[in-house]
Amino acid sequence: MTTNEGTSPAPKPGPPHRGKTSKVRVKKVEEISAGGLVLSSDRSTGLLIGRKDKRGRTLWSLPKGHIESGETPEEAALREVAEETGIQSAIARSLGVIDFWFMADGKRIHKTVHHFLFTETGGHLAPQPFEVDEVAWFPVQEVVSRLAYSDERKLLAGYGDLVALLD
Repeated sequence: MTTNEGTSPAPKPGPPHRGKTSKVRVKKVEEISAGGLVLSSDRSTGLLIGRKDKRGRTLWSLPKGHIESGETPEEAALREVAEETGIQSAIARSLGVIDFWFMADGKRIHKTVHHFLFTETGGHLAPQPFEVDEVAWFPVQEVVSRLAYSDERKLLAGYGDLVALLD
C-alpha cells in the first residue's frame, strides 16, 4: 500500500491565485486615410471597389487608403483612388470625415477617413492587385445602396443628390 504522507498534493489546474485579475493591455493605434466617391465624366455613374469577405461575398466600398508622410488628405485621396481603381480624377469638394474603431492583429485601431467627391479625368478601370478584388461603375442612384458599410452609406445619403454637388 502506498501513501502520500509527507508530500504535498499536486497543484490543481486553474489560476495561480484568486482575487485581482490582470487585464490584457491592447495597443491603440491611430490611422488616417483619405478617399471618396468618383463620379464618371458624364456624371451618370459612381466608382466603387469590391473586396471579398471570408464567405466569398463582395463588399463594395469607397476607394481609400493611408496618408503617406508629407501628403495632404487631398493628395493621398487622389493617389489612392488612382492606385486602387486605375482611374484618374480631380477633387470637386470635401464630403466630410468619418472615424471609427476596430480590432485587427490584436490592436485596437482608431481610423479617421477624409472623404472627397471626385470627377473622372482619365485612366482605365483596373483593380489594384492583392488589395482590391473588383472595381465597377454603378448608376449614381444605386451607389448608396451598394455600399457595405453603414458609415459610408450615411455620409453619402446625407447629401441627397450627389450629382447636384458638382454644380
